[in-house]
Formats: sequence, structure tokens, C-alpha cells
Amino acid sequence: MQTLDEMLNRKLLSPGQHADIRDWIVKARTADAILQMPAPLWQSFALASVLMNVDADLTQPPLLSAGD
Repeated sequence: MQTLDEMLNRKLLSPGQHADIRDWIVKARTADAILQMPAPLWQSFALASVLMNVDADLTQPPLLSAGD
């Protein structure tokens, strides 16, 4: 939910979108249920994710640990 709240704080989601997405996620019991989110909400969430570069951690090379 922290990422969702950050999307709202950055004004990437409207308060209504934030509430609707939050409510959907809270009610969903599984990842499959979350994926059944209505298309307009999913599109808003996906766009906000891209704008925040949420997937950046997946594209970064792994950090080397000190002493290894």
C-alpha cells in the first residue's frame, strides 16, 4: 500500500482512483483476484507504475556486497 499511497502523493492517481484501487486490493485474497481489477483501474495503476519507474529495481544490475 505504500507504493499506492506514493502514487497518490505524487498526483499520479486521483483520490478516487486511489480509494478504488486500495479497496479492490484489500478485498482481493489472491494475486489472481487482484489481476481481475476492472480495466480502467488497472490502466490507471499501470500508468502510475510506469511513471514512477516501479520496475527500475528489476532492470538494475545486482549490487556487489562489500567484502565478497
